[in-house]
Amino acid sequence: MNALSSNTILYSFRRCPYAMRARMAIAVSGIQVELREVVLRDKPQALLDISPKATVPVLLTADNTVIDESLDIMVWALGQSDPDNWLTKISNELIANNDEKFKYWLDRYKYADRYPEHPEQYYREQGEHTLLMLEKQLAKASYLSGDNITFTDIAIFPFIRQFAFSDIDWFKQSPYPRLRKWLGGFIESTLFLNIMHKYPAWQSNQKERVQFPFTTLSTNM
Repeated sequence: MNALSSNTILYSFRRCPYAMRARMAIAVSGIQVELREVVLRDKPQALLDISPKATVPVLLTADNTVIDESLDIMVWALGQSDPDNWLTKISNELIANNDEKFKYWLDRYKYADRYPEHPEQYYREQGEHTLLMLEKQLAKASYLSGDNITFTDIAIFPFIRQFAFSDIDWFKQSPYPRLRKWLGGFIESTLFLNIMHKYPAWQSNQKERVQFPFTTLSTNM
């Protein structure tokens, strides 16, 4: 597939889990975009102009369509090219649980000092309902929607990673061996390592364009 023009722009933030899953889908699709790394405390006016809510990721396509939801960016990219068949067997239930319930408890667990209503352990225990659900799902197959990596795994993985690294010593001893193996496979994958390169913050007067990705990547692990 021919790469798209660099007129397709992705506003991203390296450590944001929503942006991670969008970048992973774009990387696998083989589409090339211009990557603009955003500093969240100093968002560029160009981003605010196209998406007033100014949350990353935001994609501006070559035809000036603005896509500012990470799942929609994933669908858009894979709709252009889906070499690893990520769009098969999507579990909307698991993704909805991740985005609507798990993310709520993840934020409180990770930033427990901001939510003094309960101790950190309480927030972790609420998040563990999702960990247990995924552990049971992985007892049925190697991945969340079957024996191959799909959209479901990529949509959820960055959030589980964030939960795990909130207290990695606890997670390494937690009663979720299948989930730990699943997570470790993604963290160590070439795909993930490549989408996590560090880039300087984009400036409006910057002449050099950062092309993302440099190579077509696969989830074959």
